[in-house]
Amino acid sequence: QILLLLRTLLLSLLLLECFPWFSRIGGESLAVAQNTYAVSWFKGKELNLVFGLQLSMARVGSTVNMNIMGWIYSRVQHLLGYAGPSTLGLALLIGGVTCLFSLSCALILAYLDRRAEKLLCKEQGKTGEVIKLTDVKDFSLSLWLIFVICVCYYAAVFPFIGLGKVFFIEKFRFSPQEASAINSIVYIISAPMSPVFGLLVDKVGKNIIWVLCAVITTLASHIMLAFTFWNPWIAMCLLGVAYSLLACALWPMVAFVVPEHQLGTAYGFMQSIQNLGLAVIAIAAGMILDTRGYLFLEVFFSACTPKIPVLEVSGVHCAAVAGGDLNWSARKRAKLQKAAASE
Repeated sequence: QILLLLRTLLLSLLLLECFPWFSRIGGESLAVAQNTYAVSWFKGKELNLVFGLQLSMARVGSTVNMNIMGWIYSRVQHLLGYAGPSTLGLALLIGGVTCLFSLSCALILAYLDRRAEKLLCKEQGKTGEVIKLTDVKDFSLSLWLIFVICVCYYAAVFPFIGLGKVFFIEKFRFSPQEASAINSIVYIISAPMSPVFGLLVDKVGKNIIWVLCAVITTLASHIMLAFTFWNPWIAMCLLGVAYSLLACALWPMVAFVVPEHQLGTAYGFMQSIQNLGLAVIAIAAGMILDTRGYLFLEVFFSACTPKIPVLEVSGVHCAAVAGGDLNWSARKRAKLQKAAASE
């Protein structure tokens, strides 16, 4: 945020090029640490709800940012009496204050984790915080299939949202304000729905079934947007529901197939593979849009999702062969965890 502020004030192209690197390094590392802390503190039936709450808070932040930064800029412009780099820089500085709040939360979390480690007499190697690249060779096939499912699904969501505003303007003749509103509905829906779905998955289990439901719903929404002129609010609301459900069911599955001391490495690889896949898909989506138009782009997004059920079946089979099951019910998983704890 400081680099972006300086770039705005100094009009430096070099700082503009450096900003995405530092931003992604900080943001992605934060996401990995957050996921690792979550699976270290919460076990079994609580995990899906925790991931739902994480996603909910993240989407609340995204929604607030999209809707309030323009207002902050206009207020700063009104106070200064002119528009320019200084106005934009001060607006970004005000937005960057939230990073200080995030830092204070991270310090409090570190203190609480260290205190719990001492009180519970945990060893450092058993908290899931040690990250070693050599753990990759021990990853199961089920985990790699989860990685691929993650990339295939998010490839049909995030790049579309990035290109969606112009799509709604061109196909449905929406105004820019209406297009922005419908394009952000996915995040708005995910904020309240993610904890609800997380609690539901915690109570029922059967994560694979929930992921499959999310994939089918996402495919239906893309087909509606591609081949019909129905009210796009219907399809986008379905996409928001599916996005919330998948995140609550998919991300906790990593903890089901990975030993605790490898969780940091596993979530780090999942995050990096997801970003690599999204980068490639975003380039491909832009090329398809430039050469073929939005119809072919929607067909491309629709084609990203049908392969996921095949990967899910393969993942369940691999987990079953290895002595586990990604599709256990919550009751069965709790019973086995209780038996393991008593031993």
